[in-house]
Amino acid sequence: MTPPASALRTGTAAGRGTLLAATLASGMVFLDSTVVNVALPRLGADLDATVADLQWTVNGYLLMLAAFVLLGGALGDRFGRRRIFLLGVVWFALASVLCGLSQGIGWLIAARFLQGAGGALLTPGSLAVLQASFHPDDRGKAIGIWSGLSGVATTLGPLLGGWLIDAFSWRWIFFVNVPLAVGVVLAALRWVPESRDVAASRTGAGRRFDVAGALLGALGLGGVTYALIDAPARGARSPAVLAAAVAGVLAVVVFVLVERRRGDSAMLPTGLFGSRLFSVLNVFTVVVYAALGGFTFFLAVYLQNVVGWSALLTGLATVPMTVLLLLGSSRAGAMAARIGPRLPLTVGPVVAAAGLLLLRRVGPGASYWTDVLPGVVLFGAGLTLVVAPLTASVLAAVADRFAGVASGFNNAASRAGGLLAVAALPLLVGLSGTGYEQKGALAGAYRGALAWCAGLLVAGAVLAAALIHRPRKEGGAPASR
Repeated sequence: MTPPASALRTGTAAGRGTLLAATLASGMVFLDSTVVNVALPRLGADLDATVADLQWTVNGYLLMLAAFVLLGGALGDRFGRRRIFLLGVVWFALASVLCGLSQGIGWLIAARFLQGAGGALLTPGSLAVLQASFHPDDRGKAIGIWSGLSGVATTLGPLLGGWLIDAFSWRWIFFVNVPLAVGVVLAALRWVPESRDVAASRTGAGRRFDVAGALLGALGLGGVTYALIDAPARGARSPAVLAAAVAGVLAVVVFVLVERRRGDSAMLPTGLFGSRLFSVLNVFTVVVYAALGGFTFFLAVYLQNVVGWSALLTGLATVPMTVLLLLGSSRAGAMAARIGPRLPLTVGPVVAAAGLLLLRRVGPGASYWTDVLPGVVLFGAGLTLVVAPLTASVLAAVADRFAGVASGFNNAASRAGGLLAVAALPLLVGLSGTGYEQKGALAGAYRGALAWCAGLLVAGAVLAAALIHRPRKEGGAPASR
């Protein structure tokens, strides 16, 4: 018999099985956030894609994650976290098959939108299941393991993708999700306990579906993203770009107003932001993950099209980041639990920024050991200091019954950061059309993009030093009533 929620221990079979399901599932989503970057040069040539097409291949996925991960968290809290989690896993696997079968760039972009929607259902569920299912004494350890292994999946993506691309085809970076999804479903059915927000179910809030909030969030992010991606080709003052930008900003404003009126029945209860720490941590998340998203988008294309490396060698370049996350995330989480999150969240981005500045010097004929490795190690060390403390602090800043919504919003913040960076950086550094195939144009854009990303990381460090503190008590601020 499966133990009841909030009773699992990490040393039991049920605890290990629940961790396996959660980390494998979130790993698929995080892997597909990075693995596609390595494939961009190949699929761009195969499907005759422009820079804007490549941006939408990445951002179609990120847009759906950022826009609907809130809804995924809320649905899990109200209708059953395991149920929504499993729905997302199956959806994600089917969409991955469609991506792999794509016969044109339009088909691939559409399938990536569908894949992101599946990811939005399963991602918040993977973390909320841990928060709701594990005994309080083991919860921090479980989240630390999840953070470390999920971070590993994020950085392992380029290595796995590079091998699959060189050995088979870029299509296999999508097909590989199918056996992983099967493993997740079997583990979840066997070990993961069901849980939901009992308070919401009793008040009837769980039966109300926030369609307006979900659509307004998607429209806001989509409008801004479209404007940023299409501005280089159409011109910043073109009617289409201006209309998209205005529509996006207005949708965000209306989204906030609608969610405030709905109170606890909203997809995003705005009372959560009564915790200043929760608000600041999510701004920090946007800034740091914008730097990560912009860096990974440019690095994979640059190493192949300018430095001349294969897809596999490009993936191998980031292996030290994987090792550092694997070995250091749980230690970073434990350190933050002892001394508070301010120091690691201040030092981590500065160290990562130093790594990006070193990587700006990489050019044709670069040596991995002297030119690439030092920067990759510094960036990975900085990221290791951030991932686990940030995740634990976000969850500690809100009441436990809002675990799904809180993790959903934080995931939305991280995806929105990467989404906006991939949309804005090519515009800021002057890369458009087929410029990614021209060494000179791409080299200048790469150096400019990494400078922007380093600046974002430093801004995150300043924010952490000034405004982030240790949560006063577990559970944090409840939503407004």
